Order: sequence, then C-alpha cells, then structure tokens
Amino acid sequence: MSSELIFESQNHKYCWLGRDETGIEEGVQTNQYLIVDNGRGILLDPGGFGVFSRVVVNMSEFVDPEKVDHIFLCHQDPDVGGGLASWMDMTPARVHVSALWIRFLLHYGVTTLDRIEGIPDQGGSLTLSSGNRLEFIPAHFLHSPGNFHVFDHASGILFTGDLGAAIYPKGETPLYVEDFEDHVRHMEGFHVRYVATSQAIAY
Repeated sequence: MSSELIFESQNHKYCWLGRDETGIEEGVQTNQYLIVDNGRGILLDPGGFGVFSRVVVNMSEFVDPEKVDHIFLCHQDPDVGGGLASWMDMTPARVHVSALWIRFLLHYGVTTLDRIEGIPDQGGSLTLSSGNRLEFIPAHFLHSPGNFHVFDHASGILFTGDLGAAIYPKGETPLYVEDFEDHVRHMEGFHVRYVATSQAIAY
C-alpha cells in the first residue's frame, strides 16, 4: 500500500509511509510515519531492515533523505528501529530515544552514539526550525519500560507507537478506525499480553 498524507497545513505535513505487501512483515506488521516541517523531515519509528527500501521510497515522495533532521524511536524493539544503522548512514538525522536504550543501539549495527539524544524518563520536547514543537510524553510500560509518545502541536496528532495496536486478519487492516468497538476486539490480545498492568495507563 502506498503512502498517504493525513494532515497538511501551509508548512507542515504528517504522512503515513505505507504498509509492507511483500510478506517480509508476515509476523509483525508495522507503521512508519513522517512529519515534514518547513521542508525538513522527522521520521517516526522507521522500522526494521526488511522494510527499509519501501520506507525510503515512500518517504522520498515528501522529503529527500538528506533533509531528514530527526528520527524518533518510541522504544527499543527491532520492528521499531532495527534498520537504524542504515538510516544513520543515509541521513544526517539525530536520533531521539529513551536514555534507557542508548547502549542497546550498538546491537543494531550503530557504530557511533554521537548523534543519539537520550530522552530522560520525565520526557522532553523538540523545537523545530519553524518554531513548531514536538512533545516527548512518557508512556513507560506501555509496553516497554522506556517508552515515549510524541505530540505534534502543529497537527494536533498524538503518535502512540504500539499503544492501540490491533491484530487484524491478513488483508483487512484499516488505516483509519471507523468502528472503534470492533477495533477494540482486535486490540485486546496484544494489550492483555504486552501491557502488564492498567496502572501504567492510569499513571
């Protein structure tokens, strides 16, 4: 499935970068998103090595790789950032991830930590060149002990990573939720298994 522009204003875009159709992600489907602000890119959860080529092609519809200034990883899982070394080779981006996971990134083939920005447990923010701001909101144990969501003030979109993930039958995964009660039915298995306590949500 090709990419889709889900929000656009004068100098700000929020883009979904498609879905794997090759079978590489047969076990774990992922979603990659891109924010383009004043012509500069912020890549959210770029995914594993297997989807790298597809994400590059779809991203290039909106911004050139050399204009990607930031990469955000909501947590440490390989389906979120397993292709990080390739992204760091292709782009000049600084990488924003929980400070808890910085030492694990070397296992993804990352050879230097000079461009890694650790997000402290209490969260933080990133002010873009336009003055628009992204908020890194703590979401620990939803489902990772070092987990963050991103609120984009310009679009009003909250990026929640794996929280809200649903497992649909093959070929039936919608981009937009039209029937939330039905969506909850597909969410339940993942959340019961991977979000260990409702206290994490209440916190």
